[in-house]
Amino acid sequence: MESQLDRITIDEAVCNGKPVIRGFRITVKTILEYLAAGETIENILAAYPFLEEADMKACIEFAAKTVDGEHFSLTAA
Repeated sequence: MESQLDRITIDEAVCNGKPVIRGFRITVKTILEYLAAGETIENILAAYPFLEEADMKACIEFAAKTVDGEHFSLTAA
């Protein structure tokens, strides 16, 4: 499985340095909260047309690696 983590960036000037999707002002946490609440990927993409399905997968991969305690580096925006 190819990593999608290059879509997640951290920049102190964007959302107080929280992980975001491709430098946009939408945090990984926001997407994960939508998914946890039962929202579908299709509905999230409709609400945020600048996002792509690969962005959703990147958020899920980020969460999985974080929970597993893996160490990885993100690209600074």
